[in-house]
Amino acid sequence: MSQKKRDIITFKADASLMAELRQVPNRSEFIRSAILAALDSTCPVCSGTGILSPNQRRHWDAFASQHKVEECGQCSEFHLVCQSHPDDGLHESAVVE
Repeated sequence: MSQKKRDIITFKADASLMAELRQVPNRSEFIRSAILAALDSTCPVCSGTGILSPNQRRHWDAFASQHKVEECGQCSEFHLVCQSHPDDGLHESAVVE
């Protein structure tokens, strides 16, 4: 039975981060989970770069003409709101932490 070969990734950490990581029981699993969570939360437009290409900017401007960014009155998070399809009642059926 063959096992999948795992790649090893290393990164530099300052002393304060290392001190915190040393307190985590399973650092490898913690780091894997943190990276997967961060990748799952990456902006779908800029892929996490924070910069839009000129073409992406044109697409965004067209999208933004019918949408706006608002702060949620219940959870205080900023989110996109479609002017023709508001998301009223979003928190009524969801658990908010």
